[in-house]
Amino acid sequence: MEHASGLTIDVKLQWKEDRKKILEVHIDKGMHDEDNNGEGDQEAGLEPGDIIIVLDRKDHAVFTQRGEDLFMCMDIQLVKVLCGFQKPISTLDNRTIVITSHPGQIVKHGDIKCVLNEGMPIYRRPYEKSGLIVEFKVNFPENGFVSPDKLTLLEKLLPERKRVEETYEMDQVELVDFDPNQERRHQYNGEAYEDDEHHPRGGVQCQIS
Repeated sequence: MEHASGLTIDVKLQWKEDRKKILEVHIDKGMHDEDNNGEGDQEAGLEPGDIIIVLDRKDHAVFTQRGEDLFMCMDIQLVKVLCGFQKPISTLDNRTIVITSHPGQIVKHGDIKCVLNEGMPIYRRPYEKSGLIVEFKVNFPENGFVSPDKLTLLEKLLPERKRVEETYEMDQVELVDFDPNQERRHQYNGEAYEDDEHHPRGGVQCQIS
């Protein structure tokens, strides 16, 4: 993403008469696709045509641009969500900012927050920046990460969970990991079963003359 820091490039041009000209194209911070008019093929008595300069923004490993804003995803552990955290971020202009969440300031999975004035430069307003949009992805611990007795202690620290009063009309079921391949096999087997009901498979039928 070269939009974060302006740059200058040289463009070599060649006309039919083998005359060459080097244009200096300055790309300002925050610039979008722009034209540099008046320096194209030339013929006697005619105005020069346009040279179209198209900016091709490179992908970045961390940031993407959404409109004027800069966007990123941040993975965060559950303990940091509950107890607070500090996260250093390397910006596009080679600075380091530290995102801080204080203890008790809960960040939920999928929450979207904003850091003001740390996004993309705004074109022709060199001292202003858009926002840095951060979407949080909470990493939960694996199964069996803590013993049952410590789970009891953890439950005392967390908000009370609502108990369900079971009745005889209720059926208990268990959650299992979803396997899309197994789901497709069940669907295929069901379709094959329905096909057998409507079109029973048998041996080769004798021809009746």
